[in-house]
Amino acid sequence: MSVCIDNLISWMMVNRLQINPATTEVLWCSSAHRQHQMPSDPVRVGNTSVLSVSVVHDLGVYLDADLSMRAHITATVRTCFVALRQIRSVCRSLTQMLC
Repeated sequence: MSVCIDNLISWMMVNRLQINPATTEVLWCSSAHRQHQMPSDPVRVGNTSVLSVSVVHDLGVYLDADLSMRAHITATVRTCFVALRQIRSVCRSLTQMLC
């Protein structure tokens, strides 16, 4: 895996891009039954060792290792409940006809 990442870093340098090892995360995807078989050793990215994580967040989407979308659904539901609580608190200040 580290050799592949080294090739990616070389390609990025040629195309005037950089990888930031401080914000890089490694996610091993597999079924829930095979999660225990995934490697737990850190992956070398440049001169930095990066540990694997069980959930990554990118472009507003949470991906978990078993691709069940459980983390994304939980975050979306949490955000919706916060919005509903805010609407409820504003609704108490309005007249009954507006709410």
